[in-house]
Amino acid sequence: MEIAKLSLATLLMLTMAGCAVGPDYTAPSVDVGQAYENQEGWVRAQPGVVELRSDWWGLFDDPVLNGLMQAVLVNNQTIAQFEAQYRQAQALLRESQAQFFPSVNADAGFTRSGSGSGSGSEGVSQQYRLAGSVSWEPDLWGRIRRTVEAESAQLQASEAELAATRLSVQSTLAQTYFRLRSYDAELRLYEQTVDAYRRSLQTNQNRLDAGVAAQLDVESARVQLNNALTQQQALRRQRAQLENAMAVLIGKPPSQFALPSEPVSIAVPEIPAGLPSALLQRRPDIASAERQVAAANAQIGVAQSAWFPNLILSAEGGYRSGQWAQWLSAPFSFWSLGPALAMTIFDGGAREARVEQAQAGYEAQVAAYRQTVLTALREVEDYLVDLNSLEREQQSQQRALTAARESLRLTLNQYNAGLIDYLSVVQVETTALTAERASLSLSADRLIAAVQLIAALGGGWQQPMPAEVRE
Repeated sequence: MEIAKLSLATLLMLTMAGCAVGPDYTAPSVDVGQAYENQEGWVRAQPGVVELRSDWWGLFDDPVLNGLMQAVLVNNQTIAQFEAQYRQAQALLRESQAQFFPSVNADAGFTRSGSGSGSGSEGVSQQYRLAGSVSWEPDLWGRIRRTVEAESAQLQASEAELAATRLSVQSTLAQTYFRLRSYDAELRLYEQTVDAYRRSLQTNQNRLDAGVAAQLDVESARVQLNNALTQQQALRRQRAQLENAMAVLIGKPPSQFALPSEPVSIAVPEIPAGLPSALLQRRPDIASAERQVAAANAQIGVAQSAWFPNLILSAEGGYRSGQWAQWLSAPFSFWSLGPALAMTIFDGGAREARVEQAQAGYEAQVAAYRQTVLTALREVEDYLVDLNSLEREQQSQQRALTAARESLRLTLNQYNAGLIDYLSVVQVETTALTAERASLSLSADRLIAAVQLIAALGGGWQQPMPAEVRE
């Protein structure tokens, strides 16, 4: 009896001690460099110093964009898909955790049997049965703990994937919105341009009728007008396609969504100096990749636990009788209690293969994690280059636009004075129109590059207030 008590106590101590086979998890190291090549004032930061900004689009201070973002969070079907997958991961974790607890079962039954040797009720027997059972597998070698560890990491990875999906969809919506607003500005430019070209055509036709202009001037004006109308129609088509894309992003049929054209002025957020490298550690895709590594590491322990025996403690008891009246009387009760130990002796190398498979899976996830970090670093560098270059391009383009407008003014004065033909005017007007469109396009490109940088940094660059300040 004392030996049994001692054995039970030892078993409980082993179970509570958390003995688990397999390697304990350590996050893989990765070299993120010492500085961003294209950003001044870079400083290294500790993990956890910054956190995600949930409303990063507020940096652009656009009420319409704010409303669209809220619609995306509620109605986007891609986000809904990943939310369902996250709930699925939660259920899988609860299923794994349930293995820590005993399994309790109950059954009741009635059987009636007989043979062909008797007649009537002779040779017929019946039996009533009511029983219950309890079984429990102590987690001696950590198989269940490693499984729960893996499922917990998968849950965190699923949560990070959901966050990454939200960020990706929001980023796509913002880029689409800014490009659409750029097309709105270009369409307003073309409305003014087409009106001016129609007046020019009419003016040249009147001059031709008066005998003071050539037919070439009229045809040049007509070609110029038709080219502008063609480009205007192309812009309308492109805008409609962007509008349809936005409708799908917010979970609506394109026929039920329309975004009115209105003049907006959106400034590019100022990028603060000293973007810390730790901003990369909050990117959802990096967090997901790291959690996948942790899950793969836990699977090694699950595979290694197959080398050790399984101990199952079980108990069963109940009543059975051929007479309903005697069913619950003590003489007809039964019970059983005892442990069972099972171990695979030979499996042809299957367990070894599963361990090697788990180790290879871990190494693959480590490589994927490091590649994700390197890709994130490249994206940040690329978008920093884009923003810096686009700012200089816009400044240069603004100077070119100013010169084109002045050249057009002088050319029109010369034409009105009869010093040049209208073909020269057409050439200068085309150059000025191209400069206007290039300036508008560069403005949109800068906004889009800012959105891309925000997404590459995991949702902005704002640092949270200290905990004692936040309420």
